[in-house]
Amino acid sequence: MVPLDYGRSFILSTAARNEVRFWVESRTRIIDERSGQHEDYIQVGSCKGERTFAPNGLFQEDNYDFMPIFGPEHSVAFRRKAYLNPQYKECLPSMDFPFGGPRYYLTEGVKTDELRDNEAIVNANYALLPIVSQTEIWNDETQLRAIIECPAKTINSRREDHSYQVDTGPIVFPDLSVRHDRYVDGISLAFVAFNAPHFADFVLEVPTTVGEGQQACQVHHYSELLSYKARNTMWSVEA
Repeated sequence: MVPLDYGRSFILSTAARNEVRFWVESRTRIIDERSGQHEDYIQVGSCKGERTFAPNGLFQEDNYDFMPIFGPEHSVAFRRKAYLNPQYKECLPSMDFPFGGPRYYLTEGVKTDELRDNEAIVNANYALLPIVSQTEIWNDETQLRAIIECPAKTINSRREDHSYQVDTGPIVFPDLSVRHDRYVDGISLAFVAFNAPHFADFVLEVPTTVGEGQQACQVHHYSELLSYKARNTMWSVEA
């Protein structure tokens, strides 16, 4: 999978009343090893609940974070409010999306170099090159595999021993433990972290209890911790 140039990759919606341009932030490819088929799910930048093209009062009062993930047949819309709202995750046919179906303008990197060791990763980091990570996870029982790709927005590094650690998101996290009828039913938002090629840690956004006693309530928050065997690769991507 050739890494995307994330500075030049967009999705444009098709509704004449509002052709929204979304900036692509990550891509997850889910691979069915039984059939050999795969589907790509594209996560784009979030925005807020708004009254589009209104003369004033552009933000809705009961506001929420809005983030779409587009797939070939079905897509997901996440609407995160300050409280645990039942409309948090909506799965719908891609062509029935509120702004119309997606048109993809995904640009592959023209010059992509795999950073094959810690020294190469750290040197590319200090050279301020755009860096993209690919994290491959799998489930032997379901025979499902996924490649999670994203620009490495945050990289911790240490010069003395060429240590690094990626911590970035949100990304599209697929539940590979079940063969869902629709992949979107097993998709969650997550952040990924790794500092070696053989494992990756994830924190998923899930219903989370905050406070105690009568003050306790539930919100959506990144709180579920998971760790997986993985194959992590890092790429410098230049236009």
